[in-house]
Amino acid sequence: MAALQVQVTRIISVHQSQTEAELKCHSSCSPADHLSYIWFKNEQKISKQQTSTYTGSFNPGEKISCAFKGHEAHRSPSVYPSKLPSVSVSPSGEIVEGSSVTLTCRTDANPAAENTLYKGNQSLPLGSGGTYHFTSISSEDRGFYDCKSDDQSVSLFINVLYAPKLPSVSVSPSGEIMEGSSVNLTCSSDANPAATYTWFKENEDSPLHSGQIFTVTDFTAEHSGNYYCEAQNTRGRHNSTFYLNVASRSWKFPITLSITAVVLAFILLFLLLWIRSHRSVKQQPQAGEGPDSRTEMDEIQYASVQFTANQPDAVYSNFSPGQMDRYQEESVVYSTTKPNRSTRPRNQAAVEDPSALYSKVVRK
Repeated sequence: MAALQVQVTRIISVHQSQTEAELKCHSSCSPADHLSYIWFKNEQKISKQQTSTYTGSFNPGEKISCAFKGHEAHRSPSVYPSKLPSVSVSPSGEIVEGSSVTLTCRTDANPAAENTLYKGNQSLPLGSGGTYHFTSISSEDRGFYDCKSDDQSVSLFINVLYAPKLPSVSVSPSGEIMEGSSVNLTCSSDANPAATYTWFKENEDSPLHSGQIFTVTDFTAEHSGNYYCEAQNTRGRHNSTFYLNVASRSWKFPITLSITAVVLAFILLFLLLWIRSHRSVKQQPQAGEGPDSRTEMDEIQYASVQFTANQPDAVYSNFSPGQMDRYQEESVVYSTTKPNRSTRPRNQAAVEDPSALYSKVVRK
């Protein structure tokens, strides 16, 4: 009697747990096309199907077999066309970073199905028995794994526990921290399970704050120094040190004051130079003035007397006879007079007095 075998030639579609597939009853006897076939589902005869091919919908666990008509006692081995693949992890329970872990991806099907293991879009090579081995699993291996067989797949999430990684600290607002400002410090660390955070300052035993965000509303120069944030969970702890420098606003005041003082000094110097220059112009001697007349201006008076040729009357002036001056220029006679400030003897020698009154007589 020829050996029979059911082959899954094509998976047409998969709807939830039900699979639509095309099956073929293959015989080693040639030719066998003229023979009629009988199909069985879960040991029950499918009366309407008598060809070598059979297309139908199958639920998980259903067994299919075939036989030649009239030889039902010699049926083919049963197959499981819709058996879903399975994925498992060993050891079970908590998976800790650094431990050895094995994944198994396989399908209990007959004929055997081809299985593939994926993490995201990356295909992982399977060993004998559909196994994939982690010699030292890490935090990067945490995630979903898909075991696929033909058009069907199942997923498994591997949760890897690990201690906090090196924390990172961010300062908000960023940039220079001014005295009196409010600052938020945020500490972050990759950890599973999630970490708790504690803030410390160097050389201080007591913690400053517990929580991921540490807020200081009024920074002063005393806040400058080394700080560290400690992240901790059930698997361990890790801390990160950073230096915080608080810039004081006070340094801006002397600089501003110095700039103002320099500007004022320049303005004052300009005013002094201008005043000095203005005074120099006013004190320059006029044309015809001698050096002594500049200092005696308040005490000296000038008079100009002009005579006409037919002036009959005498001109009286308070002249001192002995004080007629010696200067004569053509029609100009210069004479000096002394104001009546004091009585002086007539025979007293003519002495030039700073309080003398000069007069100019022009004869025509």
